[in-house]
Amino acid sequence: MKVAVGLSGGVDSSVAAMLLKEAGHEVVGVTMKLWKGTFRGGPRDACFGPGEAEDIERARALAADLGIEYRTIDCADAYERSIVGAFRATSLRGETPNPCVLCNAALKFGLLPRLAREAGLSFDRFATGHYARIVEAGGRLAVRRAADEKKDQSYFLYRLSQEQLAMSMFPLGETTKAEVRRLAAGRGLAAADKPDSQDFYSGDRDELIGEEPREGEIVDLSGRVLGCHCGFWNFTVGQRKGLGAFGPKPLYVVRIDACRNRIVLGTREEAVSREFRVDDMRWMAQPQTEDAIEAFVKIRSTGAPLGHVTLRNGLCTASGEGLFGVAPGQSAVFYDEKGVILCGGVIQKREDVK
Repeated sequence: MKVAVGLSGGVDSSVAAMLLKEAGHEVVGVTMKLWKGTFRGGPRDACFGPGEAEDIERARALAADLGIEYRTIDCADAYERSIVGAFRATSLRGETPNPCVLCNAALKFGLLPRLAREAGLSFDRFATGHYARIVEAGGRLAVRRAADEKKDQSYFLYRLSQEQLAMSMFPLGETTKAEVRRLAAGRGLAAADKPDSQDFYSGDRDELIGEEPREGEIVDLSGRVLGCHCGFWNFTVGQRKGLGAFGPKPLYVVRIDACRNRIVLGTREEAVSREFRVDDMRWMAQPQTEDAIEAFVKIRSTGAPLGHVTLRNGLCTASGEGLFGVAPGQSAVFYDEKGVILCGGVIQKREDVK
């Protein structure tokens, strides 16, 4: 089988390509070129930044070591238009963007393989170094949580279509991160000790948003002024650190009021949601339905799925004590008891917090 592997220059995609080559597949490496110097960027290792050139050279060297064909595919214009554009628009609505979720569905598993084929590459499947698994559930394909639960990346993949899943491979789904590093070191791969990239953008995110500092109030739920800020887009629901305001109890961001340029704070209990709405749904193991679904949910990329929740017509109802820090703009991804994604969507603004 001929497999195109999305190479980032990191250890995960490097080992994915190596494993596929050792399994006898005909492998070609492809890298998305995203950086064109529109922004300043910064020194941190990230998906989007001026350090991309070094990552490309590392991916090119890996391809040479493995004896596989290698291409870079220019996706920079589409990335700035769709991913950076969505990041800015979401932030300026007072919501918390999730660029990696959008990028995976639209670019990495969408535009990249399409442009690679248009550039003359032929391949049967497209593989990445994601920690996730693809399973069949009820006649449909779905993403399942990785064997290494601490590194699981299934949350970022819930928007993949059935067609995208049918052509995708995740060679690291049954492997732990520790084993991946051991394999890389044992084969002498240059990326064996490369730290994991933790950031979407290497510089100051304010640069992508493009707004001048805008002073506004920090208030409690009664409207009492507790402090001031320089831009509501620098906050997220559930945030505790760096608020610039204090109270008799620890305070958290409960709501971001973009229209009035206000940050609303409350106690941890007041930052808990028992109901929230989810829109822009994508259906995976669960076919689209208006019936109630019982599930576990992830409302942010880190940590294990929480539960138990009921989802019906876009309304998620949490049992027990509710869910802390439900941030509009982030994704809510719903799983069954085996860690298989049923569906997911984008969290909407809370109606119950004034």
